[in-house]
Amino acid sequence: MDKRIKARFNQAILREAMQRFGIGEESVHELGGFESFIYEFSCGSESHILRIGHGSRRSENLVHGEVDWINYLAREGVSVARAAESARGKLVESLDDGHGGQFLATAFVKAQGEPPWQAGWSPELYRTYGRLIGRMHRLTKDYLPPCLAWKRPEWDDAEIQDIEANLPSDQALVIDRYWEVRSHLGSLVKGRDDYGLIHFDAHGSNMLVDSEGRITLFDFDDCSYGWFAYDIAIVLFYMITNRPDATSVCDEFMPRFLEGYRVENRLDSAWLREIPWFLKLREIDLYAVIHRSFDVDRLTDSWVSRFMQGRRGRIEQAVPYVEYDFPTLAAYL
Repeated sequence: MDKRIKARFNQAILREAMQRFGIGEESVHELGGFESFIYEFSCGSESHILRIGHGSRRSENLVHGEVDWINYLAREGVSVARAAESARGKLVESLDDGHGGQFLATAFVKAQGEPPWQAGWSPELYRTYGRLIGRMHRLTKDYLPPCLAWKRPEWDDAEIQDIEANLPSDQALVIDRYWEVRSHLGSLVKGRDDYGLIHFDAHGSNMLVDSEGRITLFDFDDCSYGWFAYDIAIVLFYMITNRPDATSVCDEFMPRFLEGYRVENRLDSAWLREIPWFLKLREIDLYAVIHRSFDVDRLTDSWVSRFMQGRRGRIEQAVPYVEYDFPTLAAYL
């Protein structure tokens, strides 16, 4: 989280958000959060999630765009954690931060189940995962925001790709590699069947699996317009990150995931050739975000620390994120 946002947040803002959503003092507890302040609370017989983010990161219009898309997907039968209204019937509540800005509070029905690694990854769960992402991609082709101002950013918008601002000035070669990747991706076609509003962060920590094996996806905070293949690459990125057996994971995961995906949506297999480029973009993006959010010389988070080991050199030397022949997966897509 941006240190400036963290410094502006206080208990008075939390209490105001709780009042707006009718949350009692005894029914809320903090869950943490990477880019926003996240809490769980009870609402009747259901558990809900309260998210408080800052308008300097996502404007009120963009948050409206996020929750409108989520609720569109929910209405169309996609298993997502839908947005819930405040006591005043609003999906987004604006709160004065005391410094001329606003925090933005939203609430969501809490997904049921447990993380997929606790439920147990299996070939069938991989297929279910693929079907969920495929259905989302198919339905987003027909989605239009009801208000033009609510339109979410494109994949290369400064609000999404703020790489240079987040990196130290001595990392010019990393920035050069970023622009090489961005230039290549900028040349790709953006057809209706290839490009649209995507989750942009649909990894295992943003989903729960219930006792019936159903996956519910949440945390659409990063949703943006991008290639459907990019969304798939991001899914894979987090499946293989910090795994010494990344190639074996690709062998195990990707065929089953794509089998599920093609049940719901058809994607030209030519996009498989672009997955290494999408993986590299996410690698550089995460590397820059970690520089923004952590003291990289004193990392205490083990997952982040392992990711950062040797990362600068791998990016500068343009080492593929994983050595894998993705076009061989064409039969599954």
